Amino acid sequence: MTQPFQLPDFYMPYPARLNPHVQEAREHSTRWARERGMLEGSGIWEQEDLDAHDYALLCAYTHPDCSGAELSLVTDWYVWVFFFDDHFLETFKRSQDRAAGKAYLDRLPAFMPMDPAAGTPEPTNPVEAGLADLWARTVPSMSPDWRARFRESTENLLNESLWELSNINIDRVPNPVEYIEMRRKVGGAPWSAGLVEHAVGAEAPAVIAGSRPMRVLRDAFADAVHLRNDLFSYQREIEDEGELSNGVLVLETFLCCTTQEAADSVNELLTSRLQQFEDTALTELGPLFAEHGLDPAACAGVLAYVKGLQDWQSGGHEWHMRSSRYMNGAHANDPDGVHDADGPDKAPAWSPFALSGLGTSAASLPLTTGRAEAARTRRFSHVPFQRTGPSLLPDFLMPFTLRLNQHLPTARDHLLAWAHRMGILGPQPGIPHAHVWDERRMLAADLPLCAAGIHPDGSLDELDLASGWLAWGTYADDYYPAVFGRTHDLVGARACNARLGAFMPLDAGPTPAPANALERSLADLWSRTAGPMADPARRELRKAVENMTASWLWELANHTKNRIPDPVDYIEMRRHTFGSDLTMSLCRLARGRRVPPEIYRSGPVRSLENAAMDYATLLNDVFSYQKEIEFEGEVHNGVLVVQNFFDCDYPAGVAVVNDLMASRMRQFQHVAAHEFPVLYDDFGLGPEARKAMDGYVEELRDWMSGILNWHREVPRYREEELIRAQRRPVAPWQGPTGLGTSAARVPVPAGAAGARP
Repeated sequence: MTQPFQLPDFYMPYPARLNPHVQEAREHSTRWARERGMLEGSGIWEQEDLDAHDYALLCAYTHPDCSGAELSLVTDWYVWVFFFDDHFLETFKRSQDRAAGKAYLDRLPAFMPMDPAAGTPEPTNPVEAGLADLWARTVPSMSPDWRARFRESTENLLNESLWELSNINIDRVPNPVEYIEMRRKVGGAPWSAGLVEHAVGAEAPAVIAGSRPMRVLRDAFADAVHLRNDLFSYQREIEDEGELSNGVLVLETFLCCTTQEAADSVNELLTSRLQQFEDTALTELGPLFAEHGLDPAACAGVLAYVKGLQDWQSGGHEWHMRSSRYMNGAHANDPDGVHDADGPDKAPAWSPFALSGLGTSAASLPLTTGRAEAARTRRFSHVPFQRTGPSLLPDFLMPFTLRLNQHLPTARDHLLAWAHRMGILGPQPGIPHAHVWDERRMLAADLPLCAAGIHPDGSLDELDLASGWLAWGTYADDYYPAVFGRTHDLVGARACNARLGAFMPLDAGPTPAPANALERSLADLWSRTAGPMADPARRELRKAVENMTASWLWELANHTKNRIPDPVDYIEMRRHTFGSDLTMSLCRLARGRRVPPEIYRSGPVRSLENAAMDYATLLNDVFSYQKEIEFEGEVHNGVLVVQNFFDCDYPAGVAVVNDLMASRMRQFQHVAAHEFPVLYDDFGLGPEARKAMDGYVEELRDWMSGILNWHREVPRYREEELIRAQRRPVAPWQGPTGLGTSAARVPVPAGAAGARP
């Protein structure tokens, strides 16, 4: 069979190694699969299928250092998960029977009890039998925290198969952002990361398991695993299975390019995710360990986990090059699809399989490519403050009608008076160059106009509150780079974040005396907003604010390294830097009593919200391009990220971003029209809850149309206002000098304050 494209040159910095217990695991997994009914008579696999796929070889490559017993256990898990995938395909995907597929999936969590002593139902098929046995053999040695995380990733892996089935049902190819997010669940690499912890015998400490560095390591690992699999499995999935969830097909459709060009772009993204993994491991883990005071044993355990992920990455690549399951060129002229005479375990010439044991993974020079190193160089070599001219504005897709709140004129007057009372429009005592806003700059932002579009039906009090939160977030986003950015004062920024938490008490009690306008205005907004809330709502609101302020530390760290972010990391973090969670959480909280909280945690709701967030954040990046690139020396702009990734010019970058915005808008419409009705039925929502969720969809439509109108109307991003802001006089300041005074924050030019929105 002719291959649809030539496999690209892969970036693989970690050499693959082979576990010596591979044959033991191969024999064990064959017996285990037969005992669970997965082979003869299953209608899915025969013995020759399991032999050809050789999952023991996969696990021996991906877990090169574990014991024979551990390798057998891990191999059984992979036999089970691949059998599940093929079983679901043959039983439900080919027939497109979603109802039966959901009933099948709904039973499986019962075979993963959190208490190992609890019983399970009687298995009715090989998938249930295999899961019950594996869970009982795996979880007793692990902590409750790990069990909960691994159960969640297993459920995601199983349940999101319905998402793939839904896309097949409507003949729909997902967009790139949607695909990356959903592939993490469907593809199962986060699940594989959980097994890595078990295999290396080192759990991620619970105190850091949910932190950004650990999440990014897991997600970057997962994305690279999945994108590599997409390259090798394109022919099998697209030509044989009729699959629409494949990264090559996604980019081929989105970019309107050839299959070969799409495959090359997928490989570039794969490389970018591997380099993101490296950057996170090398630059973010050390500070994370120090921040949480981890002892040496805990630090060593995390590093063992990181090494395990690296081993999986290189071993997974090697297995794909050898397995008959995939397109790899090895079997193009081999009609029976099995390995040639050298055998599947023979090491390739370049891999140092003769060496084994601790430290030998560095025995081979890292494998890289010229394209990979050129991409890495571009990411760290941006020249700031380049002349761009006024921002290019394409024709944006906006299918929703703008509505404005009738109280807008009054809200403008109220916000101006509030800002003066809070001290936002003046210098901050003892903080150099903290005079980031004057009255004209605030009026140029006209944040009540944004609030009036987002909340067209709100009362005057609600509009005042929304305007205040938008003003606080925008002021703070200007404040951080101005006060902490030029001196790379990450310590000062972290201290600022820590103090802000004291002004958001979860018990709505008293707060410390504010030291500046940033703290004073937050305390005022918190008391007016969180005071009437129940405890869970307060926690959600505070978390949204903390996500936003923490994301500004990520921006400051990238500035310190002059690093243009990885595309996937950028889009995901941009949702926080823009404050999307904060404004959306206020919408959710207004409807929380009528909607079960698990609805908001469901895949369709998160997909709807993320699509809206991405549309708004990328819209802001297009409008603010001149402000950020020419006047502020920013590296955090979606157009710049696209230019850097595709090595293209500014107009081409705008075109790609505009296409992505349109794709995210169409996804928003698709989820609302097609996935929400199914969600309502799945959860058995009553009329009141359905009406509340339909109202939430309408609020997000207002959110997007209001934000677009605000960008079009305000002077904030126009060249004349940017020039005026840059030339605004700055009062001279003399501060202390010498060792230890970097926190005094030497003044920077007014135009250097990076701000969004």
